[in-house]
Amino acid sequence: MNYIITYAVYVLIISVLMGLTTWKLFKKMGYNPLFSFVPFYNYFIILKETEHPKWWAILSYLPIVGPIMMSAFHIFLMKKFGKRGALNGLLTVILPFIFMATVNYSKDPQIETDEEEEESKKKETFLGSVTFAVVFATIIHAFITQPFGIPTGSMERTLLVGDFLFVNKWAYGYRMPMRPVALPFLQGTIFDSGQKGNPKDDPKSYVDAVKLPYLRIPGYDEIKRYDIVVFNYPQDSVHTAIDRKDPYVKRCIGTPGDVIEFRAGRLFVNNAPEKILGDEYQQHGYLVKTASQLDMPQLYKAYGFLPVQENQTNEGFEYAFQGLTDQTAKDIKALPEVIEMTEMVEKKGEGAVRFKLNADKTAYTKNIDTTNSIYPVNKPWNQDWYGPLRIPKKGDVVKLDQETLPTYKWIISEYEHNKLESKNGKIYVNGQEANQYTIKQNYYMMIGDNRDASLDARYFGVVPEENIVGRPMFTWMSVEGLFADANSTYQAPGKKIRWDRMFKATNTGEANKTSYWWVAVIILVLFFGWDFFANLFKKKKEEDQ
Repeated sequence: MNYIITYAVYVLIISVLMGLTTWKLFKKMGYNPLFSFVPFYNYFIILKETEHPKWWAILSYLPIVGPIMMSAFHIFLMKKFGKRGALNGLLTVILPFIFMATVNYSKDPQIETDEEEEESKKKETFLGSVTFAVVFATIIHAFITQPFGIPTGSMERTLLVGDFLFVNKWAYGYRMPMRPVALPFLQGTIFDSGQKGNPKDDPKSYVDAVKLPYLRIPGYDEIKRYDIVVFNYPQDSVHTAIDRKDPYVKRCIGTPGDVIEFRAGRLFVNNAPEKILGDEYQQHGYLVKTASQLDMPQLYKAYGFLPVQENQTNEGFEYAFQGLTDQTAKDIKALPEVIEMTEMVEKKGEGAVRFKLNADKTAYTKNIDTTNSIYPVNKPWNQDWYGPLRIPKKGDVVKLDQETLPTYKWIISEYEHNKLESKNGKIYVNGQEANQYTIKQNYYMMIGDNRDASLDARYFGVVPEENIVGRPMFTWMSVEGLFADANSTYQAPGKKIRWDRMFKATNTGEANKTSYWWVAVIILVLFFGWDFFANLFKKKKEEDQ
């Protein structure tokens, strides 16, 4: 309800601005000037008078799409009164209500003659087609399905680096846009304008001042244990808007109420070993000592994704492999060059210990303690010995004290938007002393299939329901070698399309995945067919006149 009320206020503000800056123009076109203040109908009149499809008016106030369509309608209106050219178009887009007001309050705004209008329309056919294409794609992107790329190896070999996915936004419930004024197709920032890799100094792709509350339309499915899920990174410090945080893709290994635990790197859910699905390639890290150098190009050709660090020693070579399945590890161990091979498992109770590379990334130097990077920070857990941890469920009443506070601190203050304070050994929620708290939404445990090379919920904590984006449907494009692998001294030779992964389902749990080529064909037919018939009917109408 808060979402609807807030959005209605925005619509009212825009409608008032529209009326104040165009009422005289509406009167000039032969309409009651009060119509310029009426939402949707004001744009309907503009489209009617400028001979554009009148149904476009229903797109006027949609999030993301609405600002684009409004800009187009404002341009149509300005052209109706002879304000054509690049400069006038730019002013209409950047300063719409100011520029339209200057035209509206001029002495005697004149409607363009039929001859002038007809000559101009001939030059705008291509631009109109491009605008339609952008709007159509924006509607699909914002309200139906969204593409995401896989730049890192946390889900290898289930999802490959260079895979591009289409994500179903309705499966788990459609989350209404919370920053409705934004550039289409962009998630967080527009481009890297400052320090490389630092998004804090980059321009945002959305207007942060225009905010809407969280609202999710109920979906037709729920997140199941072992589903692959796309969600917004909960602890993104750059983008405060939930729907603008960086997108992540992981496997949900814990649903609300589940108890998860890692024992020597192996996952247990509710005290039972995890279920391995047919399309899941669970992987771990291994240290390999060899008498001679391994033929990495040949191994990459045989096994594909192989992030590895190579270090020469007095006895031969040492390799730190990430992303090895049990079968791949067995095959590498059988190589004649291999002397010793051990799985990399952290010691129990030592916190999260990681190897640190030297400056030129050629050798390991010393260990660094990253205990505080593990969620929650007060537990002696690491990525291999983790839990048991119960995943919070909506309605859970949890105990609050200094021991449990690190587990629920972020949930209470950030995800459920309360004022949380801890002072003098006491805990306060919204100014009231509290020794318990009722969880307001469901939470999930999201983990990468590449268990030793995954920034996941073991580090940033449980993922709130409000951060869920949707369920991956299929891979529409896959390019090997597209992204550099910082964890490997060996990179894929060049770039090539993986045709065998194109339009394959990504979330079935089955080894033999379904192909969705037919979906691609339908989308292309609908897009180009619509544009073709729209132009055909328009041409026929003009001939009849």
